[in-house]
Amino acid sequence: MGFGPFLLLATLEGTVMAAVLALTAVGLSLTFGVMRVVNVAHGEFFMLGAVLAWFVAQAMPTPLLGFACALIVVPLVVAALAALADTTVLKRLNYDAEATIVATIGLSYILQQAALSLFGPDARAVEPPFTLRLQFPWFGYSGYKLFVVLAAALILLAVWAFITRTRAGLVMRATQVDRATARAFGIHVDRVYAGTFALGAGLAAIAAVLIVPIQQAHYLMGHDPLLLSFIVVIIGGLGSIRGTLIAALMIGLSDGIISMFFSPTLAKIIATLAVALVLVFRPQGLFGGRA
Repeated sequence: MGFGPFLLLATLEGTVMAAVLALTAVGLSLTFGVMRVVNVAHGEFFMLGAVLAWFVAQAMPTPLLGFACALIVVPLVVAALAALADTTVLKRLNYDAEATIVATIGLSYILQQAALSLFGPDARAVEPPFTLRLQFPWFGYSGYKLFVVLAAALILLAVWAFITRTRAGLVMRATQVDRATARAFGIHVDRVYAGTFALGAGLAAIAAVLIVPIQQAHYLMGHDPLLLSFIVVIIGGLGSIRGTLIAALMIGLSDGIISMFFSPTLAKIIATLAVALVLVFRPQGLFGGRA
């Protein structure tokens, strides 16, 4: 197989990664953009989504039914848990920047150890809902992976429509601009924050449900999504949804191509160097506004 087919395969793999990364990173970007909270537990919400998807899949008679139920139930459960964490922990800290970082670090360890206790230390596979395989002239490719890209694109489009076309999205954007003024106009800021935190965690859980038939569920799987999400959000611009999506596509494609031709470690090194360069020459990110 020549260079061209290898490049096509690497591009396809990078596109799948970019789609999942975009879902995860948009959730993190929303949390920071609206609440000004750096959610260090975001990766563990991703992990929790994958673990719960495994439990749901095991309880269903067929992989398709298990996947469909997981895609509906798991994000709601993770979002409810995130809203509970917001109201019981972050709200009591008055969303102080330093305190919430420490609190979400503690929350991440709690979720991780809870998953270890209930799920165990072993990685466990989830069957894909269908086994369609597309045959190219040079290789076969999983139809489910292409479904992941399509599903992520549709979900991201729905999130964009929610933020820009609904009253709830308008309230979120108003709270993002000025919390005090929003409160003066009768907006229940605490509810907006709880909803935003839940939405961000729910998006991470959806990403995990989509990717777990490709990877395996494991109680330590939240580290890489958290790191890559921070890289994407910093490069794209803190709180910028457009920047997050573009940066996710850049990082996902570069990771897929570099991992295919060189090594995954080199891909992570290059992504980290890109963050360093952005922080030095454009601290607000490629699409972020100046403070």
